[in-house]
Formats: sequence, C-alpha cells, structure tokens
Amino acid sequence: MNKNDLERLKAQLIDLKASLLKQEDEHKQSSQPVELDQAKVGRLSRMDALQAQEMALETARRCQQQILNTNKALLRIALDDYGICMECDEDIDIRRLECDPACMHCIKCAEKLE
Repeated sequence: MNKNDLERLKAQLIDLKASLLKQEDEHKQSSQPVELDQAKVGRLSRMDALQAQEMALETARRCQQQILNTNKALLRIALDDYGICMECDEDIDIRRLECDPACMHCIKCAEKLE
C-alpha cells in the first residue's frame, strides 16, 4: 500500500469515527428509561416504547464496537501495522480496506472466522 492510499484510508477512519461518535450521542438520547405511567401510555404503546428502547441500546452497542474497531485501526496506522491481517500476517487487499477501513482480517481469514 502506498503512502497516498494510507493517508486516504486514515482520513476515512477519522471521518467514520466522528460520524460514529455523533450517532452514539443520538442513540443515548433515545435509550432513556421508558416511563411506566399507565395514565399516559397504554400497555401496547409501552411495549412499543420498550422495543424501541432495546433497539436503540443494541444500535448503541454496535456503534461502540465500530468506534473500538476504528480506534484499533488508527492505532495500527500509528504503529505502521495497518493493512496486515491479524490472523495470517498477509496483506489485506486494498479494495477490502476501501470498503471497510477498520477491517482487521483478509477475506480468507474473515471467512474462516465466521
């Protein structure tokens, strides 16, 4: 991978991280506890609110995992270890990194891990 590709992917990771942090803040607001006052909300509406809350919590969890993966990728760039598969130590195809700049495995190892 050449220096221009690395700089472009690093910029992508920084943009992705900023976007994920913004999403995380939005999801925190929608995962507030559901009020159980039956005078205000009927049982079905409360169930819908609980389901929406659980979906927001899961989305926030996934967002946090993506932030963690992005931070790991930025650290690997700083350590000059970016673009190398964590499993087999082979280079990760640049096309794979362009699709997901935070990926840590080549396609063969990713398939094995799934």
